[in-house]
Amino acid sequence: MSRTISIWLLIDDRAGNESQCLGVADVFCTSTGLRREIRDLDYTAAAALPNFVMGKTFGGLTASSRLNLVEPWPDVIIAAGRRASPVARHIKDKNNGKTFLVQIMYPGDTGMDEFDLVCVPKHDSVPAADNILQIDGAPHRVTAARLQTAKEDWSDRLSHLPGPRIALIVGGSTKRRKFTEAMAVELGRAANDMAKQAGGSLMITTSRRSNDTADALIAEIDVPAEIFKWGDEGENPYLGFLGMADGVIVTGDSVSMCCEAAATPGPVWIYAPRKLTSHKHGQLHKGIFASGAARLFDATTPPSFETWSHAPLNAADDIAAEIRKRLGL
Repeated sequence: MSRTISIWLLIDDRAGNESQCLGVADVFCTSTGLRREIRDLDYTAAAALPNFVMGKTFGGLTASSRLNLVEPWPDVIIAAGRRASPVARHIKDKNNGKTFLVQIMYPGDTGMDEFDLVCVPKHDSVPAADNILQIDGAPHRVTAARLQTAKEDWSDRLSHLPGPRIALIVGGSTKRRKFTEAMAVELGRAANDMAKQAGGSLMITTSRRSNDTADALIAEIDVPAEIFKWGDEGENPYLGFLGMADGVIVTGDSVSMCCEAAATPGPVWIYAPRKLTSHKHGQLHKGIFASGAARLFDATTPPSFETWSHAPLNAADDIAAEIRKRLGL
């Protein structure tokens, strides 16, 4: 393929899918000098049907989404999530099989052989195949360059906090696991103790999934802190907190949050009590611990703050390298 190949990103309404697609595209396009175009996908209720029912189709899309899915068809598609699979495969059919399909996350068994590269986390335990790339965690957009820019942007607003500045990134309940008020209290108290013993401060951000327990966590904080509760007005400081952090504590309920925290070069701790942690998340944590990018944050016996460094974790680098290899770029 020439260096003028066209690339479409199929972006839907799930923030995690968008972040993973853009993270891979950022690295791939920077390394090749190529440009990418975004095609937004808005789904109808039909998209909830299993892919073996949907087949290869635009039938799960709104009429407005279909308007931008027209010739000339792209040479490469990068997509994420099950619902994008029928769309990507339909485009490849329309392009007489010439579109190189990159799928992030396992799309299900239907049409698997039509994807040229499927990127799946090792903790999902998907069987090996020629078109499967096993990755550590999930790709994302938290790069060294973006962290440095965020640090510069937020320095004036956060430099009053005494060091070490510890970012506390709080997720919350998942479909099958509940982030209880007791967990919130335990985590808030333990993070506060770590910061207090170190003479430092906390930078706390909560999520929509933790909103019913956020106040209980925040009530445990008496060290100098900046707190952004989900729904607060103003700019979300999430990336600024990561950029300014001397260390990060993150709840283990989100693959994306754990991987983004592990993209920072300093110490990272994952809070993962048994009742909050699914088997898959537990496998992810083991992999991150084994890489040296993070350690367990046991809130029952909180660790003291200490500094160590590690290679930033971002599967986007591995995926972009594999795409280049398979395209001969």
